Amino acid sequence: MSEEALDTHHKALKINLDPRWYGTLAEIGAGQEVVRWFFRVGAAAGTVAKSISAYDMTVSDAIYGSGDRYVSRTRLQAMLDREFSLNVERLAEKRGDTTAFFAFADTVVARSFKGGNECHGWMGVKFQSRPRDEPSQILIHVRMLDNEASLQQEALGVVGVNLLYGAFFLHHEPEQLVESLLDKLTTGRIEIDVIEFRGIEFRSVDNRLVSLKLVQLGLSGAAMFDPQGQVLQPSEALYKKAVLVERGSFRPPTHVNLDMLQCALEKFTADPDVAGKPVLPIFELTMRNLLAGGNEVDRRDFLARADLLAACGMTVMISDYFEYYRLAAYISWRTKERIGIVMGTPSLTELFEEKYYTQLPGGILESFGRLFKYNLKLYIYPLKNAETGALTTVDNLEVAPELKKLYGYLADRGSFVALDNFKPEFLHIFSRDVLRKIAAGDEAWVEMVPPQVAQMVKDRRFFGCRPAL
Repeated sequence: MSEEALDTHHKALKINLDPRWYGTLAEIGAGQEVVRWFFRVGAAAGTVAKSISAYDMTVSDAIYGSGDRYVSRTRLQAMLDREFSLNVERLAEKRGDTTAFFAFADTVVARSFKGGNECHGWMGVKFQSRPRDEPSQILIHVRMLDNEASLQQEALGVVGVNLLYGAFFLHHEPEQLVESLLDKLTTGRIEIDVIEFRGIEFRSVDNRLVSLKLVQLGLSGAAMFDPQGQVLQPSEALYKKAVLVERGSFRPPTHVNLDMLQCALEKFTADPDVAGKPVLPIFELTMRNLLAGGNEVDRRDFLARADLLAACGMTVMISDYFEYYRLAAYISWRTKERIGIVMGTPSLTELFEEKYYTQLPGGILESFGRLFKYNLKLYIYPLKNAETGALTTVDNLEVAPELKKLYGYLADRGSFVALDNFKPEFLHIFSRDVLRKIAAGDEAWVEMVPPQVAQMVKDRRFFGCRPAL
């Protein structure tokens, strides 16, 4: 049977019949859904050294150490490290020359008897690709979307087998491995919003590109990483934080991009509902923006932008939410605190174009109802006319005549916050002009971006930057 046609049964059986891998499966939360596949298909003695379910918290703490949260990345890592080291300690002398050891673990919370809880979990595998080799590791965070606990458990079992199969047989093709995680499943059943590769087999893998792949494939609506390039689990990153998002191309980040965010932060943190609470500023890139040049993302261009945003100390989100109301819904599901979106007046004008809402039964009215139901506010940065010097602001922005009353209503209710604390010297800067000057070798672009951005663009020859003669 070809690899493309392998179902979960045949994947589990192929693993069992391969003498190379031998290890432990440790599962907490929803039952032993993954290891059950290996027992069900037969020949599990060739794969499973031990299966364990430390379901009781006290028992789990005694084995893996205490922790504040049992469904977490740290608990998963403790499980993987403990079980893998035990395999090497107990079995290396007897069969270490012919066996590649592994430890699989998951810690999940499925739908409870009463319902209403978040259904999610962490899953991972730590493995040797060959005997006596250094270990490599894959971690994923999943959300179970089925409405019944039995279906969630079934889906977890399939994802777990897919993960083990991918680790053993597809580790040399990380992208194919990622694509295979939902074999025999759909994105309507499982969401994967974090995947992290580490170790000797994945030393050339950039997890930011993997995060991008998750969104491209529809495995997740969004992915996040911090200024150090570390992948973030969105629910953890956004939890109990007031969130301020600025969307843009950031190609490259300019003084205007940073001034927009800084001006909005001053207004945002002064809001009584935000004052004194932790605030997470985010620069967001949409898939539509990243695909603007065609059907495929230019990876070098994406990494250039990611590196430049990291140099600015920013947390980055990649999302598949072109419509702002979908972005707002995604964030509001993960935090109950205030949400703000930063945009320029051209983006606000575009927000009032009805052509973007034809897919909604209620059209533009439904879109604004969805957007502002979270008590969200838009922080609006002015636009300067290059010829006349006149400013377009919240107070004088023009929309279609039939939408003026809607605009007035939203403005009167405080949905728009004018950013009047801007730096006038930055209003003439546009990313497209910076790119044009970089391509033309016009050094004037250097003054239009932060110093750290200019230095990195020059050092790494981003966006066609040429060395000075």
